[in-house]
Amino acid sequence: MFKSPLLLILLIIFCNLNLIAKTGTISGRVISATDGEPIISATVHLLETKVGTYTNPKGSFTIKDIPIGKKSFKISSLGYKDTIFIQDISEGVNEVRIELEEGNIRLDEIVVTGTRTAKRRTDSPVIVNLIDSKELDHAVAINLSEGLKYQPGLRVETDCQTCNYTQLRMNGLQGGYSQILVNSRPIFSPLTGLYGLEQIPVNMIERIEVVRGGVSALYGSSAIGGTVNVITKIPSENTYNVTNTLQSIRGSVMDNIISANATVINDNETAGATFFVSNRVRGAYDANGDNFSELPELKDNSFGTNLFYQFTNEQKLSLSLSSIYEYRYGGEMVEGPAYLSQQSEERTHNVFMGSLDYQLDFNNYKNTLAIYYGGQKTDRDHYTGIMPDDSIMLNDFLSNAPYGISDVITHQAGFQLNNRLDDFIYGNAILSIGAEYIIDDVYDEIESYKYKIDQTTRDIGAFLQYDWSLVPEFNILTGVRLDKHNLVDRAILSPRVSLLYKWQGTTQFRLGWGTGFRAPQAFDTDLHIAFAGGGVSRISLSDNLKEERSNSFTASVNYDKATEHFIAGFTLEGFYTTLDDAFYQFPLGEDEYGQRFEKRNGSGATVKGITIEARANFDYILELDAGFTIQSSLFDEAIENIKGLPNKREFLRTPNDYGYATLTYNPSKYWNISANMTYTGTMELAHFGGENTGQLNDEYFISPTFIDMGMRIGHTIELNDIETGLELFGGVKNIFDAYQQDFDINKNRDSNYIYGPSLPRTLFLGVRVKPI
Repeated sequence: MFKSPLLLILLIIFCNLNLIAKTGTISGRVISATDGEPIISATVHLLETKVGTYTNPKGSFTIKDIPIGKKSFKISSLGYKDTIFIQDISEGVNEVRIELEEGNIRLDEIVVTGTRTAKRRTDSPVIVNLIDSKELDHAVAINLSEGLKYQPGLRVETDCQTCNYTQLRMNGLQGGYSQILVNSRPIFSPLTGLYGLEQIPVNMIERIEVVRGGVSALYGSSAIGGTVNVITKIPSENTYNVTNTLQSIRGSVMDNIISANATVINDNETAGATFFVSNRVRGAYDANGDNFSELPELKDNSFGTNLFYQFTNEQKLSLSLSSIYEYRYGGEMVEGPAYLSQQSEERTHNVFMGSLDYQLDFNNYKNTLAIYYGGQKTDRDHYTGIMPDDSIMLNDFLSNAPYGISDVITHQAGFQLNNRLDDFIYGNAILSIGAEYIIDDVYDEIESYKYKIDQTTRDIGAFLQYDWSLVPEFNILTGVRLDKHNLVDRAILSPRVSLLYKWQGTTQFRLGWGTGFRAPQAFDTDLHIAFAGGGVSRISLSDNLKEERSNSFTASVNYDKATEHFIAGFTLEGFYTTLDDAFYQFPLGEDEYGQRFEKRNGSGATVKGITIEARANFDYILELDAGFTIQSSLFDEAIENIKGLPNKREFLRTPNDYGYATLTYNPSKYWNISANMTYTGTMELAHFGGENTGQLNDEYFISPTFIDMGMRIGHTIELNDIETGLELFGGVKNIFDAYQQDFDINKNRDSNYIYGPSLPRTLFLGVRVKPI
């Protein structure tokens, strides 16, 4: 038919060029099947190719130059089920609208703390536990301290009979080994750590993310035991609520808490603000009838706001501000100024915290740049005194009463750049680099005791992390952080490695290793002045104090089986941490004011144990969560705790077994019933004797076990005419009144001799107004 081969060749080339030219564009919007809201940063991938993109803040996406014909696309987004759809591509623009179903909420919750980037919990190579605002509400938690009790490997303890400061122990390590973050910023200074857990109200909190173990050392110094990241309320929808809770402590002391939240968002969702306010008034409580309090008087006022503004689809600015005022008085329950009491501690805190974050997405959302600042300022006036019996000493005491001042300021600034590497070498990865600078200045003085802490710490840190998913089932997370701390002679390199293997969609195996350090400085408990033996005890730092180093290993298996109506699973985790040059407090003896201790380096210490967590959820009607930890915490060589008593290898105030359980039952949207329990095993304490305290001699003491149970019942009444819900709730904390029975008495008491649950039996009633 064709007489010329050249003509045939030209015809074939023309036909092929015509086919190549036939391409189309797919343009669409990805929304949630639940509420129709746009899904941001969802991945849209043309299967069997390397072509793909991400949805913008309006949920929209566009892919051009797609060959015509039937094509398969896969859409993935954190918190939603992966969806594959087929589209017959024709020339021109092909419009689609895709609805994604939410994934299993418990398995696919989004976390940021484990890797400093957003990931599904099941995809995170580091175990991240979550506490959301609903769980805090079911536990009737008033503050952050009460909300942290119901997590595996965590234990919150009260450490002073007079002022009731609290600390968080993670995996058997005391509070100074854990990093407390607010919106991912380490602005909890050493002094703030003394009372801060009780000063942050729960209505300020959106959720809490917890990472146990030293593999969280990417956050810098002091993240040896783990990291707690408090995420404050995020503007997401127009809403409000007002709550009043009234607590009665053993029927004799009232505790009244009023809180309110409100959120406003503009119509196009480019700007929003959420506000919170909280007020608390509690009287002092005397447990043993000696007219000295075991629970201090509290007067708290807190308020704050979170705001955001989205300049464009790719640029967002977020601002968080909060102010906390607290008055705290514990000791002899008398009217008048603190210095006229036989023994007391009085604290007036004014705390201001804030953070500013700027985020820029570019390169088709493959790159994210975050520039951030966080800071806090604490002004504290305080009194810590015990009235002398001697008349001459009394005159001196009254003429120069032991009042003190504290001035603390913390600043942190830094940046982080994330780069998505799709199909790089093999698999996908996220490369993160960043640097930050933090300065913390602590000034605390009581002139009468010749006591002064004037400590300024500066740390310049840089970090690099490579989060590599070789295949969907296997992930390697490697990272390193370099810190130059002004109290350490040399720069410290802290590497970390975590491995994740996912098996059959139900099981994750994890291995982790990381190193960390604590600088030779004063931490929260070092700044606490306690009473003992008729005087005050103080802690100073050794002139030869050097940094403490850690090596941490973790291994875990996590199993969850989900069906349409039921979820059940467990987590089994082992942890092993060694401390080189471990800090401890050496007793120097007494001076004219009381006991003196010096913070020194020991030879080392080892903390090891296992934690098991079990969980079940039936259609979100019945939920059960429980955890139990068995561990040991030992110094390599026995240390001296009280002069004249045997040296001990065991960490004091550290039980070898502890756990928790929570149960929630939602029979309908109008009723909610919840119960909770904590178990604390026996632990060893040092007990100073004193005149007329009920304890004559210094000794070690082993505490009994405690089971602290609570219950809450809530009912919501819908007022449809005004689109308002009225929730009434009530219940009991510490139902069986499991509370310490042998507190010291009178002014010479050892205030550090305190253990067990923080509250005796407490009844509560409350009302909440909210929209429906």
